Amino acid sequence: MTTHSWQVWAIYMVLAVNLSGEQEMKQTCPSCDTTEICNCSSMGLDFIPPGLTAKTTVLNLAHNRIKHIQSQDLWQAVSLRALLLQSNKISSIDEDSFRSLGKLELLDLSNNSLAHLSPVWFGHLFSLQHLYLQGNSYRDLGQSSLFSNLRNLSSLHLGNPGFSTIRQGNFEGVVLLDQLWIDGGNLSQYEPGSLELIRKINHMIINIKSISIVSAIVRDLLHSVAWLEVRKLDLSELDETQLLRVMSNCFANKLSFKESLITDATVPDIVSIIADMPKLEEFELIDCRLLGTGRWKMQIHINQSQTIKVMTIEKLSIEQFYLFTDLQNVQGLLSLLTKITVQNTKVFLVPCRLSQHLRSLEYLDLSSNLLGDQSLEHSACQGGWPILQTLNLSQNSLSDLEMTSKSLSHLRHLILLDISQNNFGDIPDVCKWPKTLKYLNLSRTQIRKVTTCIPPTLEVLDVSANNLKEFGLQLPFLKELYLTRNQLKTLPDAAPIPNLVAMSVRSNKLNSFSKEELESFKHMVLLDAGDNNFICSCEFLSFIHHQAGLAQVLVGWPDKYTCDSPLAVRGDQVGAVHLSLMECHRSLVVSLICSLLFLVILSLVAVGYKCHAVWYLRMTWAWLRAKRKPRRAPPEDLCYDAFVSYSENDSDWVENIMVQELEQACPPFRLCLHKRDFVPGKWIVDNIIDSIEKSHKTLFVLSEHFVQSEWCKYELDFSHFRLFDENNDAVILILLEPIQSQAIPKRFCKLRKIMNTKTYLEWPLDEEQQAIFWFNLKTALKS
Repeated sequence: MTTHSWQVWAIYMVLAVNLSGEQEMKQTCPSCDTTEICNCSSMGLDFIPPGLTAKTTVLNLAHNRIKHIQSQDLWQAVSLRALLLQSNKISSIDEDSFRSLGKLELLDLSNNSLAHLSPVWFGHLFSLQHLYLQGNSYRDLGQSSLFSNLRNLSSLHLGNPGFSTIRQGNFEGVVLLDQLWIDGGNLSQYEPGSLELIRKINHMIINIKSISIVSAIVRDLLHSVAWLEVRKLDLSELDETQLLRVMSNCFANKLSFKESLITDATVPDIVSIIADMPKLEEFELIDCRLLGTGRWKMQIHINQSQTIKVMTIEKLSIEQFYLFTDLQNVQGLLSLLTKITVQNTKVFLVPCRLSQHLRSLEYLDLSSNLLGDQSLEHSACQGGWPILQTLNLSQNSLSDLEMTSKSLSHLRHLILLDISQNNFGDIPDVCKWPKTLKYLNLSRTQIRKVTTCIPPTLEVLDVSANNLKEFGLQLPFLKELYLTRNQLKTLPDAAPIPNLVAMSVRSNKLNSFSKEELESFKHMVLLDAGDNNFICSCEFLSFIHHQAGLAQVLVGWPDKYTCDSPLAVRGDQVGAVHLSLMECHRSLVVSLICSLLFLVILSLVAVGYKCHAVWYLRMTWAWLRAKRKPRRAPPEDLCYDAFVSYSENDSDWVENIMVQELEQACPPFRLCLHKRDFVPGKWIVDNIIDSIEKSHKTLFVLSEHFVQSEWCKYELDFSHFRLFDENNDAVILILLEPIQSQAIPKRFCKLRKIMNTKTYLEWPLDEEQQAIFWFNLKTALKS
């Protein structure tokens, strides 16, 4: 085989392996098919799926059952940025498993079963910034540094319940860290100087039970740590607390105690340590327990700290809080604080003297406590909180808004007030507020109607989650209005709030809004109207589809804007709904249909007239009436020998010749003529019908004029329906002048048939033949 053939075969095999691997990858982790982020978590995998390619940047294999990472598992994933392997059962990793991951920035191996850590694993992870190794079963970090090659390392999380030893050299090569978390509840051996080589740690978290170990670690970090956070320390014993005196020399600017235990006996030492820290600016006490009532056994002797500005106490559990004293011993420590947060600590009163000592306080958060109307009046006494700008009293026990406003009215610098999640209910019309107040939060306060109690100086007002059905306050300076989760059916009127920039009416009962309503808010930039029950009418949809720039104004567009009706589009996004022409222009469509219907009827009338439809209707009605009458009138009702039907143009011959001849005969014949014998005022059709029915014979004088006469048609029509259908000889036809059968209208088909099958009398022009004509006519009338 030639060299070229060997090369072709080798390329073919590589491609075949890659293709088969990709197919297998798609089967084991389908999400990797179309994205660079492969989420294969919680899929019960026992191994890393084969077929990873250079395109993959994030691989999530958390919460599976992987036990071993082999060398070839990740060798193709050269572009991997994040590898998440937490919460598996990994107990072993081949030394070169991560060799190809030079671009990896995050590696999470936490909560596995690694009994030892190898520096070879991390030797080629030059880009690694975040490394999480907590929750495994290793007892130490080895004899040398694991992290010497990780020059870009930013955050490191170490430890587990069995972690017991930290040696010198374990952190060699680590210079700067944003966060270092050592979780070693049972750490028993710490070699001094182990962390001393780290020049700067922004946030150090120590979760170690032994106070002596904590003290040794702090001693190594006196000048390098910015934020020191200590967790789960038992500071109930005075002798052990003394071990933390080393903190007095720590240059950290923030100190946090979390989930720790302190007592009345140890508080003086802790406060003294805090006051002596040279650069401490912020102190936190989170989720801690205090055993005592503030009656400390020794006086706190401290120099007033010139650096502490911020103090935060959250969820401090004081079992006998109702016996707590007035904290006068620490007033000197608090006088320079600018920001105090005391949340969820069952505070029911701030002593007036303490409030008056808070001369530098600008921010005070007393949310989620037990302050009532009376206790607030005492806490915010005259001279208290003199330069306070922000006050948070949310989720307390306030119930009287007028009293609340009066208690705070002397705070001449107050700008922001949050009194949400209290229970005010109905509010008065007049309240006294600080003139500087610009932000007021009254959300979730059970108010049913806003009144002029609301200060007109506001720039931001939040009245969300109440029972408001309308909003019409005059607030000329208001820029932001939050009306979320109320009962509003329309947007507020823009005239009383002319400078509004942003408004939220989300989750109300809003059905729609119009172009005019939006344009009335001249300065509106943002409107949050999502999660309402929009009626997708044609006008509303037309406005939505044609209003330029609406997507930039509406917050949450288009996902949060859905139709509630019509039913056919319920749940659809407003911007995607298009109604039919019938639904949008119903009146126009109905008008067009009516117009078309009128035109159709008009056309039918015209066609009917041309085709003698009226004649057919009239004759059908006459025929139906005649059908209901007896076929022959009784002999006593026959008044005439003959009814004469003729055209007016033939009246000279009928009246001057035929009538004279027949009525002066011996015996004379009784003739019925319409000019003479029709009943005046009676409908002419009824006259014709009655005259024919009361006559023994019907005599038709046929001529060209006859077939063109309308009334002759009616007379002939009735005979056509009534008499011809009876197959009798009651009709006598006199042909006054020659007529072609084609001249007779086609609707008189039976008349034409009779003229073709029966004898009719033809008026002769020869006088000698006229005597025979009269004889035959008289004979026919007598028959």
